[in-house]
Amino acid sequence: MRRKWQLNHLLTRVWRRICESVLLVPIARLALLNLYSRKRITTPSGPVVSLTTYGKRLRTVYLTIESIACGSVLPSRIVLWLDERAAYDHPPATLRRLQTRGLELRLCRNYGPHTKYYPYVESQDLFDVPMVIADDDILYPRWWLQALVESSEQYPDTVNCCVAKTVELDEGGIARYDAWKIAASTQPSPRNIAHGVNGVIFPVPYMMALKEAGDGFVSCCPKADDIWLHVQAIRAGYKIRQILPSARRFPAIPGTQEGGLWVYNNSVGNDQQVKATYSAEDIEILRGDRDLPQLSERRLSGVLKQREDGGSLIGP
Repeated sequence: MRRKWQLNHLLTRVWRRICESVLLVPIARLALLNLYSRKRITTPSGPVVSLTTYGKRLRTVYLTIESIACGSVLPSRIVLWLDERAAYDHPPATLRRLQTRGLELRLCRNYGPHTKYYPYVESQDLFDVPMVIADDDILYPRWWLQALVESSEQYPDTVNCCVAKTVELDEGGIARYDAWKIAASTQPSPRNIAHGVNGVIFPVPYMMALKEAGDGFVSCCPKADDIWLHVQAIRAGYKIRQILPSARRFPAIPGTQEGGLWVYNNSVGNDQQVKATYSAEDIEILRGDRDLPQLSERRLSGVLKQREDGGSLIGP
């Protein structure tokens, strides 16, 4: 099994090298935009985009943010969470330029991969627009945010994402992580688990459920935010939906993919964290032996409405 994983990892690295050669022009364009553009990267009518960065990615995350700013739909806020005081006090010039156009830099504790969303959830008392999570090493296409917003408006009681895996089950409960397959339809299901790397949009009521769950991930899945976000979804009554029949992955920024959390979670880490996170009741929901909980009436009525007039986030 480990030899198979090592071969897949080697093939992935070779493929990345090929992809990097075709990214030079798009990256140069984004770098020029960062140098010379004065255009706002936010608009009042969009969702909130939340992400984090660390280490050497602090120097390249501006490319991710510029790619989002090139989208056909803009967010109402882009919040970049930093867990290092030095980075917050003295950000690179690329990020300072983005601040003048609407980027928010916020200092927070280090929650590992959960830093991309949890400080935002913790900082809000109420939520009035959906939250979209993004990763700091991806170049997002122009249609990315619009597709997520439109899917969320069409399926408001569902967590929508660009890439989902299907949780596989066996006689013992949840099968090994490497047995989970990429979803091949747009059918919502509690067994779909969204991949945060490629983008996920969370409905307003779900945000309050996530806030109520607190930082319980620290004790069960500190390095697997996708697992925590999934289990909180099914416990709150949400199915997960891949927005297109085939998963859409986006190019990574060259030089950002070596080692780290990806290697840990794809070798042994996720299986351990799955076992520590999902309860017997959760597994019954995944098997279909137990119904999803009904969406809480209090959450549906007590959370601020997405828009007072019920209008679209992307306009008429």
